[in-house]
Amino acid sequence: MKFSLVSFVSGLLFGFGLMISGLANPDKVLGFLDLAGLWDPSLALVMAGAIGVGLFGFMVAKKRTVTVFGGPLRLPTATQIDKRLVLGSLAFGVGWGLAGFCPGPALVGLGAGEIKALVFTASMVAGMAIFELFERGWFAPGKAAS
Repeated sequence: MKFSLVSFVSGLLFGFGLMISGLANPDKVLGFLDLAGLWDPSLALVMAGAIGVGLFGFMVAKKRTVTVFGGPLRLPTATQIDKRLVLGSLAFGVGWGLAGFCPGPALVGLGAGEIKALVFTASMVAGMAIFELFERGWFAPGKAAS
């Protein structure tokens, strides 16, 4: 039970942080991404702070073998930059630049009842489903979907 409560509180804090920082506001995000127009650099400070917190968190986590609640601690092990990573990053960036949302802020917007967030989230879920179908080989050449 306490694990679920910690997860809930962590998600709530993350959502509040997204709202306070402006990352849940697609207009602010698009202003940050518009380097050729009226660029709004304020989100750069938010991102720098997030990187600092993340670096500290990973430094602490690398010294541990279990989570705070005793579960196994599984850190990412991949070190290669491959085609999948580059294409996924490009897809993420294009989606972020077109909509002004990425997954976390889209869920905050969805909770706030924003129609743009609903469209983005539905598109994101559809994209994940299509990716999963490709991963399972449903669209492999010469294979009929069953």
